[in-house]
Amino acid sequence: MPARVETRGRARALQALYAWDVRGAAPDLPRIASLVWDDLAIAPDERVFAAALVQVIAAERAGIDAELSEVTTNWRLERVGHIERSVLRLAAAELMQGGTPPRVVIQECVRLAERYGTAQSARFVNGVVDALARRMGRLP
Repeated sequence: MPARVETRGRARALQALYAWDVRGAAPDLPRIASLVWDDLAIAPDERVFAAALVQVIAAERAGIDAELSEVTTNWRLERVGHIERSVLRLAAAELMQGGTPPRVVIQECVRLAERYGTAQSARFVNGVVDALARRMGRLP
């Protein structure tokens, strides 16, 4: 069974965020995302979902990073690996949008961290996104 468009869209957003983060998180995230997706010939439905997440991050990066800094205890956000930081920003953006149940956001982001990072990345992302969702009032 093929992955849902939202799952594929999250992966596409992560690919763009990773490319952007590796470049030093320059101010042109939407342009970098578009170039990555053009290079990969990403389907329009996946692009629409991914672009919505990328736009939230581009517009709210300072606030997202501040919220993440509050819940990454013992870790400065800039010391977190590129994959993990990108997944965390993606999760924060999706939680801010509010259209996806928080448990689904957590589960999907843990899967992304596991797929593109390590089992340790997945555990870290699970704890941070859960704490972030609670901080944002999206989980009891």
